[in-house]
Amino acid sequence: MSLPLDAATVLQALELELEHEPVDPEQVVDGSPTTGIAALAELDDWEVGVWEITPGTVTDVEVDEVFIVLRGHATLQRGDGSEVELVAGSVGRLDDGEETTWIVHDTLRKIYIA
Repeated sequence: MSLPLDAATVLQALELELEHEPVDPEQVVDGSPTTGIAALAELDDWEVGVWEITPGTVTDVEVDEVFIVLRGHATLQRGDGSEVELVAGSVGRLDDGEETTWIVHDTLRKIYIA
């Protein structure tokens, strides 16, 4: 099995126009963030997609995912109290059911495999 995460897919993820929607008010801690998402490819039970969020602070409950930040800047706070700064090139993993807080400083775009 080979997931389609090649240079063309990453370029598509960088250039893709995403339609944004407001984040659920129950998840918003600060600001008026919006998100956009699009699936790029599917293989068996895996999905490769792009996700973007505008500045603000939101909470979330995650699904199993590996991601690479394509652009932007955010601080990811995990339920265990740890924090990680995310910038272009950052690689991360999220676990199913993990509670997180995303503090988005500059619009963040990531490509994910979930």
